[in-house]
Amino acid sequence: MAPFKRVLVANRGEVALRVIRACHEEGLEAVAVYSDADRLSPHVRAAHVAVPIGAAPAAESYLDIAKLIEAARTTECQAIHPGYGFLSERAPFAEAVTQAGLTFVGPPATAIQAMGDKTEARRRMQAAGVPVVPGTTRPVPDHVQAGAEAARLGYPVLLKAVAGGGGKGMRLVRDEAELESAFQGAESEAMKAFGAGELYLEKYLDRPRHIEIQILADTYGRVVALGERECSIQRRHQKLIEEAPSVAVTPALRRRLSEAATAAAGSVGYLGAGTIEFLLAPTGEFYFLEMNTRLQVEHPVTELVFGVDIVREQLRVAQGQPLRVHSGALQPRGHAIECRITAEDPFNDFLPATGMIRYLQAPSGPGVRWDGGVEAGNEVTLFYDPLLAKLIVWGDTRAAALQRMRRALRELVIVGIPSSQAFHLRVLADPDFQRGDVDVTYLERVGERLLAAELAPELIQPLAIAAALLAEEQRASAAAAAPPTAPPPARPSVWTLAARRESVGG
Repeated sequence: MAPFKRVLVANRGEVALRVIRACHEEGLEAVAVYSDADRLSPHVRAAHVAVPIGAAPAAESYLDIAKLIEAARTTECQAIHPGYGFLSERAPFAEAVTQAGLTFVGPPATAIQAMGDKTEARRRMQAAGVPVVPGTTRPVPDHVQAGAEAARLGYPVLLKAVAGGGGKGMRLVRDEAELESAFQGAESEAMKAFGAGELYLEKYLDRPRHIEIQILADTYGRVVALGERECSIQRRHQKLIEEAPSVAVTPALRRRLSEAATAAAGSVGYLGAGTIEFLLAPTGEFYFLEMNTRLQVEHPVTELVFGVDIVREQLRVAQGQPLRVHSGALQPRGHAIECRITAEDPFNDFLPATGMIRYLQAPSGPGVRWDGGVEAGNEVTLFYDPLLAKLIVWGDTRAAALQRMRRALRELVIVGIPSSQAFHLRVLADPDFQRGDVDVTYLERVGERLLAAELAPELIQPLAIAAALLAEEQRASAAAAAPPTAPPPARPSVWTLAARRESVGG
């Protein structure tokens, strides 16, 4: 590994902007890439150089390995940072970057491959002494074999894609009658999402929490765990709200989780930033779920409670430098919460929204962080993930962080498209969430209650502001389009001049 001066950021939106900022703070130059749909995005302006890479569909731009490497070469980059999503967990991309003589800011392709194959990862974790959810360690070829395994494990079970992630290719099967159709549906979805339809089985755990451990590893053999994140507020296996630390994790349990996470990372020769995800049962037992071999969307909550810039550490490790994070029993300071602000309508089954952002007022103030990837005038399309921004707050206690997040959400104004803002305010007002009584089934249990709740005054105000701004813009647009009823004055009126003199004189 050698030092580098210029990094190509092979991504878009808020994560591209996040990485570009980290490059600047490390004294590195950043090169952005953009599709036709993103030519006016903030990350394009933030970089030293920006390179167009194709049409809006991701397959013709952000997923085109050859275009990305050519963009790095033509701009004289020495490294490529993949961000998250897109190609960030594709071993062939990491291999192609290395073969092109560039540095991949991430783990080796061998580690990505090992942890990307879910059954291979389960076998490795068992060998490393990390507890895994009971299930198969090989793909099941058909629904008949799946039925035999399900009978051995006991219903309910989960069918999961071997190459999967993000809930794609996953089905809950409660009894034998559901198995055949669930197998066919999961297999088809996995093939479409990952190009591979192989499935395996896991025992379904009743009401577990989704807990993950952030790790950092360098070339000097150090693997450091940066505590846990609570990621149980999910919809269709997609996270919506994350916290650090978890109210369910004691210092003793944090130590055990951290030891398991560092053992997991060490077993595959990991480098850089990664996340080990666990399911935490109500009994206190925990099980390895998967490893994300990349930067996580929710990394800011860990940064705020541990005071570590994870992206800058990624850049240092990729250059062969040691971590600036001390190993040992790291303890969180205060509490952080992240709400994912998405272009979705929570009152219409979270239907993705498209359109232009007419006006955007981002929250600010003490303890508030806005990791945004859009601004007023940007067009939101269906070509990409609906994530617009992440709103993150820190407080010295969880109660203080909750109050700060409510304040920040009230300050947020988005005009032009629906967003998840209202959903987040309702969750924060829910008694179960305030007590920390959450698990991965939370929205299934209380979703109807959240939607049926009356709009609180704190929610009505930002929505009313947004509606008023939109109405004013529509009136202004209509007036601009209408033919003038009278010619404009050739010079300011006497009343205007008098007002100016009064202002100067005062």
